[in-house]
Amino acid sequence: MQLKVFLTGATGYIGGAVADALLAAGHSVTGLVRSDDAARKLAGKGITPYRGDLTLPKSLGAAALAADAVIHTGTTNQGPLDQEAVRALLQGKPLIYTSGVWVLGDTGGRVADETWPVNPIPKVAWRPAVEQMVLDAGGVVIRPGIVFGRGGGIPADFVQSARETGAARYVGNGENHWPMVHLDDLAELYVLAIEKCPPGTLLHASDGTAFRVKQIAAAASDGGRTESWPLEEARKTLGAYADALVLDQQVSSEKARAMLGWKPRAPSVLDDLRRGSYVR
Repeated sequence: MQLKVFLTGATGYIGGAVADALLAAGHSVTGLVRSDDAARKLAGKGITPYRGDLTLPKSLGAAALAADAVIHTGTTNQGPLDQEAVRALLQGKPLIYTSGVWVLGDTGGRVADETWPVNPIPKVAWRPAVEQMVLDAGGVVIRPGIVFGRGGGIPADFVQSARETGAARYVGNGENHWPMVHLDDLAELYVLAIEKCPPGTLLHASDGTAFRVKQIAAAASDGGRTESWPLEEARKTLGAYADALVLDQQVSSEKARAMLGWKPRAPSVLDDLRRGSYVR
């Protein structure tokens, strides 16, 4: 059945891939935009632009009400504003909210599933409350791992530093693990979730790999040259984001696989960095 989906973040990294996957699956998409240029870009892809702003929650309700389902991949990165935007999007329609694995905190060498208690780092301390609001309303929450693919995401920072300085720079000692998920696999999960997911479901999204950050950085650098950026120094530039980058996390997505038949198919982040979308 074709669904009319209202998508926030439609011009962004994750949202753009979700829009592509929705269209490929035969659904129609209305995308939130703030500018004429963004509206033209979406229209060129066959997406209906809708003018509004996440910082103005009252501008969102009409589009959410007119849709069969809502996917929220955008964010203001400000807790109170994000909460109000999500509240405006909850119009009794199925809603998917994009959170992230950073709400879990450090998993200490253990593999966390959806029953793992939240222990968010300060940068995302507000997100568990928004997650719960969505789940209580019968929505779906997806927590992606570190997203890669199409030459973007956090791994692109390694590639950039390697090209600029000759060595891919990572924060901390690089012994920590990141749970990874390819952008296209993640987009497929959103489509499966909007089509099949029971109300009130929480899902993790990772491909099951458990590479150390120094391995990922080495794959991003020609010749494998890397450089450690001490956490205290990184904080001076990156602020609370630096603490996210040193989290040691392993995450299970068996629930999404079993419930929805989700099967990540993309190459690993190491392969993509060495021979895929990050190579030019």
